[in-house]
Amino acid sequence: MSDQHHEFPKTTVSQVVLATVGGLLAPLLVIFLIFKLVMGINDSHIPDEVPEVAQAKVEERIAPVAEVDVVAVDAVKVTLSGDVVYQQNCLACHGSGAMGAPMFGDKNAWAPRIAQGYDTLLKHAVEGIRMMPAKGGNANLSDAEVANAVVYMANEAGAKFTAPAADAPVAVEEAAPAQAPVEEAPAAKTESKPTEAAAVAAAPVASIGKAGEQTYQAVCAMCHGSGLMNAPKPGDKDAWAPRIAQGKDTLIQHAINGIRMMPAKGGNPSLSDDEVAQTVVYMANQSGANF
Repeated sequence: MSDQHHEFPKTTVSQVVLATVGGLLAPLLVIFLIFKLVMGINDSHIPDEVPEVAQAKVEERIAPVAEVDVVAVDAVKVTLSGDVVYQQNCLACHGSGAMGAPMFGDKNAWAPRIAQGYDTLLKHAVEGIRMMPAKGGNANLSDAEVANAVVYMANEAGAKFTAPAADAPVAVEEAAPAQAPVEEAPAAKTESKPTEAAAVAAAPVASIGKAGEQTYQAVCAMCHGSGLMNAPKPGDKDAWAPRIAQGKDTLIQHAINGIRMMPAKGGNPSLSDDEVAQTVVYMANQSGANF
């Protein structure tokens, strides 16, 4: 066997440099890509906000678009016209002629009263005279509203009076009668209706008492408070005993439909059946009943 010697080609400096650069290029490329990936993640990260700032932003987003401020104002008093006052307060007597009241539109009955003059009629209506209570028994009426009712009724019976302006004061103190005063009939009184109960039997006793008392004072006190036409006074147990014995339902039906001298609903048709029932319960309970 003979010895053979193999000779490798000689490596130049440029070859060594190229080989070194080539060997490093791949790792550097990988490192660069990793660096870019990390920086991209950092750029997309949203930093945490201070809690106060975050809460403020949330409140700003959910705040309403607009706000409405409600300012309390005093209720405006509207002066009622003569026909409205008549229907709500005067119809019971002047519509039926009860207790000698001149009936609406009866020119013969109104003629001597109209002859007394507007000022005298108004003075009697505002202050009351004999059987007729002041302002028809409704103290809530203004002088101007009473004047409107007087003008309305008198003019329908042949007068030619002029109603005062809505805000003009009515000077009744200086009015002097032209002749002996003619008796005026009382008028039924009314006021704002109390809240209606869904059913009188199911309503709380305190609620019925309050609502019934309001209607009594507004509508029924004129007769029941003074005993006019033998109306039983609240609290008079002897007068109420035979009526209470008839039962609540019978008393309520009499009050709603009317009986003998008593007009339906006390002469105020604007009352609801519930309001009439509450008033019956109130007056009867004041006189010994336990409705």
